[in-house]
Amino acid sequence: MDNVTIVAVVSIITAGATIVLGTLLPAYGEMKALIKALESITQQPDASNVLSRNLFVGLAMIESLAIYCLVISIILIFTNPFWNFMTTAGGK
Repeated sequence: MDNVTIVAVVSIITAGATIVLGTLLPAYGEMKALIKALESITQQPDASNVLSRNLFVGLAMIESLAIYCLVISIILIFTNPFWNFMTTAGGK
């Protein structure tokens, strides 16, 4: 197995792991935030507007982590700098 193949295999495995962790962990965080927000709204219905606004801001920040992981995976698959280095340098 030459170095170009090793870089390709490691890039694909890393992109897959990034997508798996980048979707599971933010989804878990969003679930926990939603549970706590709903518990708080049921305990204090008068503060539901403030709690909802803060929940949406928090969910947006958590969701941005998943988007960053998607971008990193796309970079690893389509514009991998290590792949370009290995193919131009003749990394055999």
